[in-house]
Amino acid sequence: MSTDQDLYSDIRPFKDTEVAAVLNGLLHNDELVGAISHYKLPKLYRWLPRLTKTVVRISMARQFGDIDTVRDFQTIVAGFMEKMISRTTDKISCSGIENLDPDSAYLFISNHRDIAMDPAFVNWMLYHKQMQTVRIAIGDNLLSKDYVSDLMRLNKSFIVKRSATAPREMLKAFNHLSAYIDHSIVSDEASIWIAQREGRAKNGDDKTDAALLKMLYMAGRKRYDFSQLSERLNIVPVSISYEFDPCDRKKARELAIVATGGSYQKSEFEDIESITQGIIGNKGNVHVHFGDIISTVAETPADLAAYIDSQIHSSYKLHDSNLIAAGQLAGISAEKQQQFKARFDDLSDVEREIAIAMYAKPYSNQQIARRENV
Repeated sequence: MSTDQDLYSDIRPFKDTEVAAVLNGLLHNDELVGAISHYKLPKLYRWLPRLTKTVVRISMARQFGDIDTVRDFQTIVAGFMEKMISRTTDKISCSGIENLDPDSAYLFISNHRDIAMDPAFVNWMLYHKQMQTVRIAIGDNLLSKDYVSDLMRLNKSFIVKRSATAPREMLKAFNHLSAYIDHSIVSDEASIWIAQREGRAKNGDDKTDAALLKMLYMAGRKRYDFSQLSERLNIVPVSISYEFDPCDRKKARELAIVATGGSYQKSEFEDIESITQGIIGNKGNVHVHFGDIISTVAETPADLAAYIDSQIHSSYKLHDSNLIAAGQLAGISAEKQQQFKARFDDLSDVEREIAIAMYAKPYSNQQIARRENV
């Protein structure tokens, strides 16, 4: 790995040489140990918190003892992923990965439905194909706790500094981020995952933000034309689809507040709650499609965004939930239709309408994309 990466020590993932010190810090982080104790042994923790934390700390030390590298840490994560998949999915499938070169580095730009699971499922597919896992872009708004930041950076996440508000600070942060992504792919030959826009597509409408592509170009704007960006960064659109979104009702309620003229104020720990729900909630069938490496010359960010969207929409794996919501009921049993509609029984009429539209949107986007590609 290039020593130049030290220029990015404030945002990059941890290196193998840093793993032992980071794990030691986590082991002695009382807040983290307390959180794990509360989750794993709630009753015992309520009555004997000190003893419970001692037991948990011993267990953590035993598990940490097998971890010397980032790869070792991700192997532990893979074990948790396997258990999560068996409990929360009916089927997980993948397409397009066979067209990727295991020895190449890519910039995977994907649609964004779930904070943690989108990159996790991409990594799961790459991991099981014996390909390098990705460095994951994560906003600093999700890293309110130091131990959360440490855990994410152990899992090859790098930090997107969204908290900067002054124009000069924002420009500096975006330049730094752009340079890091370019350095990762071109110099380190390490793949990157980044969402196609800031924030999840809560309404189901997957659209690439042209501003993201402008940011990616910032590092190279003095050295090459924008039309060369996709070739330099080896951009691959990725389409991730969930039969069921564990946060769908929560998203519908939020969108309904805004749609009826209200103002939605996010609670302090709402993102963490959404991450947790996304991990433990039922997802039904999940599909990940790796698109074609972009070879089409795009002269502007808007053109490139449209091309990425076209790939994501046309290759989106439609589940029965999408088809039912879109009124495409052929071959779908009445029982399954009823089960899907019952999912939103506890919502108001406005919320229910928004939730169903959320599931229907990928169908209409796909129809438009396929007509335009004819």
